[in-house]
Amino acid sequence: MRPAAAPPAPAAPQPGELVVPQALAGASADDVRATPRAAAFAKLHAIDLGKVSGSGPAGRVSISDIEKAITAAGGQLAAKPEFARQQVRLRSQRDDADVAATPVARRLAAARGINLHDCRATGSHGRVCRADVEEAIRKLDAGQPAPAVQAAVAEVAQVNEATAQPLTPMRRTIAQRLQSSYQTSPHFRVNTEIQMDAALELRAQINATVPGVKISVNDLVVKAVGLALTRIPEVNVQFDEASKTVLQFADADVSVAVSLPEGLITPVVRAVNKRSLGQISAEITDLVTRAKAKTLTAEQFQGGTFTVSNLGMYGVTSFDAIINPPQAAILAVSAGVRRLVIDDEDQVDVHTIMEVSLASDHRVIDGALAARFVAELRSILESPAQMLV
Repeated sequence: MRPAAAPPAPAAPQPGELVVPQALAGASADDVRATPRAAAFAKLHAIDLGKVSGSGPAGRVSISDIEKAITAAGGQLAAKPEFARQQVRLRSQRDDADVAATPVARRLAAARGINLHDCRATGSHGRVCRADVEEAIRKLDAGQPAPAVQAAVAEVAQVNEATAQPLTPMRRTIAQRLQSSYQTSPHFRVNTEIQMDAALELRAQINATVPGVKISVNDLVVKAVGLALTRIPEVNVQFDEASKTVLQFADADVSVAVSLPEGLITPVVRAVNKRSLGQISAEITDLVTRAKAKTLTAEQFQGGTFTVSNLGMYGVTSFDAIINPPQAAILAVSAGVRRLVIDDEDQVDVHTIMEVSLASDHRVIDGALAARFVAELRSILESPAQMLV
């Protein structure tokens, strides 16, 4: 009797073919941390991610980690081309609600599970029509990528990997307070434009003639806000949500928004209405320095009656701010911009215009009251000698 023939040796891997070592083979547990791309690759090629050492945050496994593990275990890499071919056949996962399409095309796409991003747009006004959806159906049924997918092969093959950054305690507190403010307080906004030429001239004169004093535009705004709050005291208030009580204050304690890497903090300049421009400037400089050094005391950043948020130094020409509870109003200050202005006698001249936006809690401050406040603020800044007495 002739001996049985030996089983044929396994075929040698072909060049360019992915070979996953037996040591890495298997299914991954659900709790293994991996990037979306790495997880999809492992599932496609039956790789147990539990056997791969992750180099990302908290041991998160990436494609690079899988490739290193395959090579270290004696396997052969060809993962990227293979993965790219598999990914190309996937349909778009993006929301197609905003894609311009005819009603017929949209109904057909929904019925057949076609994403409108995978369709050409050959209809009128650049819309996806029925023929475009039918073409995408034929191509996808035939296992071919849809036109939109073909155009994005390079982008799909290289999925962007994100790194999770947990919120700091400070950022969590900011997020909770601002979300509560925006959802609870009905924000009523009043915008105005202020000619800043006279105020800028006053600033230049003070800085040039008073030793040791350097007044900023923000200092001028804070001082003007303090005066306006004492003249329109109904805006210088806090709203007690629990007792539904409005607290009106005699002095203007103005919070000044300071940006830190960890988030936003608002140190308070007390009794602005009773301080000179030089005192306000020195106080703000000291508070900002303490904020950046993280040496502010609780008393120095709690209890303000109004907030000034200034983004003018970044060239921002218009923005809205969110009220800092329990305060009832916040002023958004933008950059001064040189503009042509037509006066009451139809004469054209160039002026520096600064836009400000007052956001107020409409439960406490009516629209007309907000308008009176910004008008008073504009009057003070356009006639800045008021800030010297």
